[in-house]
Amino acid sequence: MADRPTADPVPRGRRAGRRPDARKRRAPTVTAPSTTAPADHDDPRTSRLPQALTSDPGQRVTVSIITGLTTWRITDQAHPQLRRWAVPAFCAALGLPSLLSPTNRAHLPAELALTLAFTLPLLWREKRPGLVFAVTTAASVAALHLNILNGADAARIVALYNVGRYGTPRQLATACAITAAQLVAWVCVFWNSGHLQHAKRPEMVTLLAMLAVTACAGLAITGRLAKAYIVALETERNQQARLAATHERARVSREMHDVLGHTLAVIIGLADGAAALARTQPERSADTLRIIADSGRDALAELRRLLTVIDDQQAPHDGATPLSPQPGLADLTSLLDRVRAAGPTATLHTDGELAGLTPGLQLTVYRIVQEALTNTLKHAAPDTVTTVSLVARTDTVRVTVEDTGPPRSAPAEHEGKGSGQGLLGMRERAALYQGRITTGPTPGGGWSVDTVLTLPRTVPAPSTENLPA
Repeated sequence: MADRPTADPVPRGRRAGRRPDARKRRAPTVTAPSTTAPADHDDPRTSRLPQALTSDPGQRVTVSIITGLTTWRITDQAHPQLRRWAVPAFCAALGLPSLLSPTNRAHLPAELALTLAFTLPLLWREKRPGLVFAVTTAASVAALHLNILNGADAARIVALYNVGRYGTPRQLATACAITAAQLVAWVCVFWNSGHLQHAKRPEMVTLLAMLAVTACAGLAITGRLAKAYIVALETERNQQARLAATHERARVSREMHDVLGHTLAVIIGLADGAAALARTQPERSADTLRIIADSGRDALAELRRLLTVIDDQQAPHDGATPLSPQPGLADLTSLLDRVRAAGPTATLHTDGELAGLTPGLQLTVYRIVQEALTNTLKHAAPDTVTTVSLVARTDTVRVTVEDTGPPRSAPAEHEGKGSGQGLLGMRERAALYQGRITTGPTPGGGWSVDTVLTLPRTVPAPSTENLPA
């Protein structure tokens, strides 16, 4: 049997692979959104305004001008190099009549050089406004010396505007002075030479326009500086308000820590004692519970006073929570009474003149003693003996709180080791009066807190003996 000619075998995989391709070609495709910018007439920023205003035929001119300015602004933002080159090109176009004039054939090289000197520096008008103004001013002086009229000197207006827009106030003041001096000098030259009719030259018109631009630029600079000054004042005021709020929160936090920490320590000590006396001496247990209630009420009143100071709108106008003065040295007696009620023996020794201390210093002494006694209640045994000593000298006050110990044998688990905020608060209070605090164990097994505060200096009142009657 003769062999029949056969076509080249095609692998199944290739045939099978064609059908999915065909199906892919027949499948509907999703066109990706175009990344090109829409035309200007499709931009909503340029189309909404005409739709809103062209209903009145009298506003068509205004609409066309505003639309053109909006389109130019969008184009300027999209192509910043276009504006950079368009302004020098426009100024160069103003100088073309003098370049193409048949009467200026002899001065054509000088005309071309002046046109370039006026226009090329404008490419750097935003980065170096002062230098561009100096170059264009020199070109104008050279044009006057050569008796050449060149319309490209309008570039000086652009240069002066950019000095006000991008330069410093000193550069703007210098440019204004140079422009005014040049204008006065040219008028004097024309007046003395008897050619006052030449005062109508384009250079004079340019200088007058520059003075107008200078006035506008000066107003813009003044407004910009005033706005920056107002922003700086608002920023400073906000910062001061935040700092004041932070200091107030820190002060209230210290006060609350001292008040609540001491009161809770006293309450815990009294509660432990009441629990121990509940069965054997119920009458003493009842007295202890009443002391606990009084301590809690005092702490609650102190806390309300702090919160009332924070929120002025919640001031106690009805007398329900009257404001009380800050505690001082006169309140140390009641403080020691609460400590004695919790178990320890507490005594107070004073030496020197303490009545003349300022209220702020008395509050500092009270809080330091309160925190030291709180630590004694937390860490010392209930039968410890605590001594508080206040010694006033000419320029210092020494506060010493010392207990005999011993430390508690088995502190409660919930009491923990403390956060250290009490000692930190004492150091911060002492620092307000250039004081120092020394803490540490005593040879007898107790604990001592020794603080030395500096008395604030007072300015003596002036003597009135030698004053005239």
